[in-house]
Amino acid sequence: PIFPGVLIIEGMAQTCGAIVINLENKSGDKHIVYLLTLDNVKFRKPARPGDRLEYHIKKIHRRKTVGRYQARAIVDGQVVAEAEIAAMIVKEAQ
Repeated sequence: PIFPGVLIIEGMAQTCGAIVINLENKSGDKHIVYLLTLDNVKFRKPARPGDRLEYHIKKIHRRKTVGRYQARAIVDGQVVAEAEIAAMIVKEAQ
């Protein structure tokens, strides 16, 4: 059995969103994060059910509401997947 790649990518995108919201919530406003693109997605090694995935996220750049992030999924010190993720954050409508 192999852990589905789509779930690895989903985990990376969710982690990026959580980090962005955490940084923006200092203002007290509620925000929503929209996934814009996934670029340069690569699966390096298979992950297996039961493996502990670590998501490492690094900001590439951010302008106003749109940011680009380098995301890596790591198991036991080895990269199993990586991607560049672009996301947009907006204030939640009241």
